[in-house]
Amino acid sequence: MFNLSIPTLDSKDSFGAYAAGPEDAPTIIVIQEIFGTNAGIRAKCDALAAQGWRAIAIDLFWRQVRGLELDPDVPEQFQQAIDYMNQYNLDDGVTDIEATIRFARGQGAPKVGVVGYCMGGGLAFLAATRTDTDASVGYYGGPIPSKLNEAHAIAKPVLLHFGENDHFIDADKRRAIHEALDANPHVTIHDYPGVDHGFATQFGKRRDEAAATLADSRTAAFFSEHLK
Repeated sequence: MFNLSIPTLDSKDSFGAYAAGPEDAPTIIVIQEIFGTNAGIRAKCDALAAQGWRAIAIDLFWRQVRGLELDPDVPEQFQQAIDYMNQYNLDDGVTDIEATIRFARGQGAPKVGVVGYCMGGGLAFLAATRTDTDASVGYYGGPIPSKLNEAHAIAKPVLLHFGENDHFIDADKRRAIHEALDANPHVTIHDYPGVDHGFATQFGKRRDEAAATLADSRTAAFFSEHLK
């Protein structure tokens, strides 16, 4: 599954990653949902590579278990993913993203962005507040409402996507996100009516084709503007 090994920031360990596309191209770090670097996340990397990017999906849960790959449409595996998420330290995730940004630039990437989904969408937001990523995209980032106190640190372009029927990020939480971020000129937020959490998964029962296609087209235009 993995074709890269990325050193941690302290160089005392390393973690796996799946990569597609030329090393010296502008790079997009793909931050997984809670289901590991599964087939859907790898397919997103392949799609980005087909558009001319270097895409790197990192193994976030490597401190708990290496190479986790779960199917969200299987109830037992969905619950297993929830259990891993509940044990996970988001600060570790930001550290691994920062290490990957450093790795990509060391390979010759002129610019590096991040895109994340679900928990990864929250980490994309934190990458925008804590790292020097050039542009960040978050899809339905569940941790964002609890991290809005960091919004003042956003200094590079950020794009966020939310479903209006998201049962994890309800209307009150989305309202708080808008109140905290709408005035920031670096941030653009899109809300998608009638869709739930996970609507842009690459495939599976949660995908909403129309909303996913629209959101992904906006993401493509955003990265073309800010990473090229």
